Amino acid sequence: MKKKKSFLGTGWSFPPTFEKKMRHVGVEMVSEGEDIKQSLEIILSTSVGERTMLPRFGCNLNDYLFKEISTTRSNFIKELVRSAITNYEPRIKLLAVNLDQSKYLDGIIDVQVRYEVRTTNNRFNLVIPYYKIEATGIPMILQNKMEITQEK
Repeated sequence: MKKKKSFLGTGWSFPPTFEKKMRHVGVEMVSEGEDIKQSLEIILSTSVGERTMLPRFGCNLNDYLFKEISTTRSNFIKELVRSAITNYEPRIKLLAVNLDQSKYLDGIIDVQVRYEVRTTNNRFNLVIPYYKIEATGIPMILQNKMEITQEK
């Protein structure tokens, strides 16, 4: 069977999962827009210094989970996200980064990322909720709650 080539790239799925096809066992791969979405999730959920071979990779959003959100801090968080994406995801053009604080009293701040895939000019929105698990004090970035929508 011939493998499909992707001009946007193909990489391991995140989190890495394995699949068995006929007599071959291998890593599940993702391509196109899903590869970009998962790349953004990895960038925004990785702390700077966490990767040994890429010590500047990441965003350090976890440092601000329990801080009060002021205008200054809100702008700083948007700049952290903007610079991390600009430095580590060259396949997209970043259009906007916004913080939705409408659920702030529930302990949730949504980071909204609007971007355009450079080679296809398709526009997408990625919404990443950041909050702590109730009654534990443990910060969580819920990967399964991330939403992505294509703009029309």
